Amino acid sequence: MLKPHAATLRALLARYADARIAHHRQPTDLTARAVEDVVYTLCVTTATRTIEEAVEAADAVLAAAQSTTPQAVPAPRGTTDEAPELAA
Repeated sequence: MLKPHAATLRALLARYADARIAHHRQPTDLTARAVEDVVYTLCVTTATRTIEEAVEAADAVLAAAQSTTPQAVPAPRGTTDEAPELAA
């Protein structure tokens, strides 16, 4: 099975949140359709059948991606990222 990319899932989760907010603020056929569309896409992308399962699966993929992403290490105190000739 293909594993969805973390960036794709982040974008879909953001679209889902935006669609739900828009539908909650002013429910119309158009906003309902936007929610349905992104729910369908999330379910297909995560190979799940419900939005609850899709969000859970997306969270798991994002958590795994975060734990395998190297974190930036801060520079030691008193150092600079600039080249020595530019640090004057």
